[in-house]
Amino acid sequence: IKMSFQTTDSKKEEFRKYLEKSGVIDQLTRVLVGLYEEPEKPNNAIDFIKRYLGTPSDIDVDTLRNEYEALKERNAELERQVEELTRELEELRPSES
Repeated sequence: IKMSFQTTDSKKEEFRKYLEKSGVIDQLTRVLVGLYEEPEKPNNAIDFIKRYLGTPSDIDVDTLRNEYEALKERNAELERQVEELTRELEELRPSES
């Protein structure tokens, strides 16, 4: 039991060091201090944090996902057209023999 406890502690410590090294802890501290220092606390703390971190809160993820899928399909269609036109062009070119 003691060995698994040490493993868990070492994993936690490793993760903490990772967060510290990548700047996550500093950024979260700044956000929380900003929220603490806010004279009028916002009704939605999550939206405040998102705005503070630069993430707009009015993004509709489903709309973006649908748009992404439509653009992926359009891209695949255009790639097929390019391949088809490239083949046609190769057929029309006189052979260099």
